[in-house]
Amino acid sequence: MTELILTTFDWVPEPPRGLVRDLRIRWALEEAGLAYRVESVPFDDRGTEHFAHQPFGQVPWLTDGDLSIFETGAILLHLGGLSEALLPGERGRRSDVVQWLFAALNSVEMAALPWVLYRFTGDTTDTPGRQLLESFQAGRLKHMEAVLADREWLSGGFSVADILMADVLRMVDRFDGLSGHPGCRAYVARATGRPAFVKAHGDQLAHFAAADALRKQQ
Repeated sequence: MTELILTTFDWVPEPPRGLVRDLRIRWALEEAGLAYRVESVPFDDRGTEHFAHQPFGQVPWLTDGDLSIFETGAILLHLGGLSEALLPGERGRRSDVVQWLFAALNSVEMAALPWVLYRFTGDTTDTPGRQLLESFQAGRLKHMEAVLADREWLSGGFSVADILMADVLRMVDRFDGLSGHPGCRAYVARATGRPAFVKAHGDQLAHFAAADALRKQQ
């Protein structure tokens, strides 16, 4: 197997740490026990080579031999092809995991991310736009609460779909958005209690802490 290289920012400000999306890939790589190394690109200077790998100037991307893959959903599907610990080989279960992976991105994160970004600003003004975001997310969480009421994981065993869904819901929970959804909150706790998540999260925080130390020396 060729060496897997995960590329993320060399540094980010304090607020998004622990939420930068290279965490999803670190987590999957740790769950699967796949060997990888981490490389960095400048946060403050996103050049031509960066955009050649990630056309929106974001992170992460994964390099696997001559393949360069961006977008966390696409990367997770690629890694799933390398390990059944992430994506089962049986056709029915595989399709079920894939549909939940897309649901995490297209149905749940679509509602969660605008709400989270609003919360990041610290603006508590009650406006029609704010009410719309609250309502949109509340509807999605209501449905997820019903799904998770009697399931440990989304599709039988733990999979890439759980990495994505748990990370989206974890982002909401950072701003106490799961307070009325005990099933969702318990699901996030199960997922983030896994050793692979704990290591991935710690590694990301350490990566940016090392960058802080380097900046202070410059």
